[in-house]
This record gives sequence, structure tokens and C-alpha cells, in this order.
Amino acid sequence: MPSRLIKTDEDIKNILEAVRIIDVVYDKILNGYIKEGMTELDLALLVYKFVIEEGGEGLSFNTIAAFGECGCEPHHVPKKDKKLEKGMLVTLDIGAVYGGQCSDFTRTFGFGYVNDEQKKIYEIVKRSQAEAASALKAGFSCKAIDKIARDIIAEEGYGDYYIHGTGHGVGCEIHEAPTLNTRSEEILENREVVTVEPGIYLPGKMGVRIEDMYIIGQDGPLSKVERELIIL
Repeated sequence: MPSRLIKTDEDIKNILEAVRIIDVVYDKILNGYIKEGMTELDLALLVYKFVIEEGGEGLSFNTIAAFGECGCEPHHVPKKDKKLEKGMLVTLDIGAVYGGQCSDFTRTFGFGYVNDEQKKIYEIVKRSQAEAASALKAGFSCKAIDKIARDIIAEEGYGDYYIHGTGHGVGCEIHEAPTLNTRSEEILENREVVTVEPGIYLPGKMGVRIEDMYIIGQDGPLSKVERELIIL
């Protein structure tokens, strides 16, 4: 069955609930469950447990939990032997399904402390994400949104380390049209639901990604989670 780009009222209602579930799950995890010595797999399993407890039908994709240098892999598979240590950044990319509709959300946070380079990278990605998201509107090209995000990162000297597209549609599938990347010829339309998720990935060191979902024609991200850098 082909994905529907223009979402119905029922689609949007279910997407909003899938987003709410992930907001609750993320808040719960950050309040008492992030511990030194836990593994990436420990964290991924917690996400699944809490999604089901909160009423989700399941995960919309396999959870990405990446500690420290593992964050340089955008699609990192959580490891059972990668343990959390102070000074690491943690990237958590998670989503739930509700009513057959998906959510998609990413935050990067610090554990124990962060250094100046980590803070700098985070702030660049945050600005890139905010400025690209602020340009989302019907009639605007997906390629142009990608360029806004990509130019900010390139101007700061990290263009070679932004190694994926800026976003994609979300609905009954986790990845559907439209696609926000350098090759897209698509034009945004009202009631499409898309992600904006720029990132910087430094091999062997760290990765930072910030991702939110947006409904074209409506202001602001669907998630209520702040985008300031959190240090636990």
C-alpha cells in the first residue's frame, strides 16, 4: 500500500499520540535511568519497555542508542558491551507506533560533563536544525530545506561530516515521501509530516543529531522536549 503524503485528521491524531508516547518515554529515561556502566543495549531495551507501558503498539524502528565515539555512526546498532562513561555524548533515536502511525525523535545529551568541542558541535547542529525547521512551509522545495541545514554546518567547517539527508516524511511508514536531501525535486505541501534531523559525525570521536517532526502548515515541532544541551 503506498504511503499517503497528505495526512488525514485521524492520521494526525495518531501521529500526535505516537509523539506524545516518545516524549514521555524520553523524559522517564532521563529521570533516573541513565547510569554509569549501563550498556547501549540496556538503554535500547528500556525504550521498548517504556513504549509498550505507555500504550504504544511497538517501535517504529529499531532504537539507535550510541555512546561516545559510537555516535559517529548515524545508524549505529546498540552494543551489549559498550558501556556509558562520564564525558560521553549519548545519541538516542527512538520512535513509537500508535494507530498504525509512526513517530521519529532524536536527542543528543551529555553524561557527567562535556568538553568545549562537544558543546560547539552541539550548538552548530542545534542552530542548523532550528533554521531549517523555521523555513518549512507549503510551496518550499525539500532541496532548499536541506541546503539551509547543510550550509550552516558547512560554514562552520564540518560540511564533510554531515553524511545523510536532512529529513523525510513520516506516517504509516517511518521513511516515506517527501525526502529532504540534496537530490530531492519534491515540493512541500500542507498536512505533510516531515522530520528535520541534521547531524555532525566525527569519526572515532562523537556524533550529534537533533531531530523533530513537523506538520507542514502548522508552527513548531510536534515534540515538547527542549533542544538545549542536557548534561546528566
